[in-house]
Amino acid sequence: MSSHLEKLRFPIGKYKMEPVAVQDYPMLIDQLEALPDRIRAEISGLTDEQLDTPYREGGWTLRQVVHHLPDSHLNAYMRFKLAITEDNPVIKPYEEALWAECREAKHGAVNDSLDLLDSLHRRWVSFLKTLNPEDFNRKYFHPTQGKNYVLSTVLSLYVWHGKHHLAHITETKKARGW
Repeated sequence: MSSHLEKLRFPIGKYKMEPVAVQDYPMLIDQLEALPDRIRAEISGLTDEQLDTPYREGGWTLRQVVHHLPDSHLNAYMRFKLAITEDNPVIKPYEEALWAECREAKHGAVNDSLDLLDSLHRRWVSFLKTLNPEDFNRKYFHPTQGKNYVLSTVLSLYVWHGKHHLAHITETKKARGW
């Protein structure tokens, strides 16, 4: 893959799976809480034509990116709840690329997904703030990837995920002079 395509695909770099320090949990939760407002601000004023612009050749449109965020984060929220209420549960994977091809993801109003993201993140953050530090050591098993995921790392992953897709939007706007 060319370095230009790699930069378009991963504008903030690929996620690095690393242990997360307990003192970083509040900062990560705050970043998760801020994401919906940041996404909403970035797409504010974009036209339907602009929302239907792919962030890279062969990539999703900005509209699909916006719809993908609550799809993905809703799955993450459920995985957190499962890991807290069950002992190392096996989670249900989903085909995110196929979800992004659904009609509502390709053509639906972004405000619906923004409202869902707002509500979801309020609920998720509220839940996360009730957890004890040791709760973040709980795990779930991802059957497709064949490995356990520790919640502290998953929290870090989804903060990265939000920033990753936010950068798709900001970099597209910058590249197109919007």
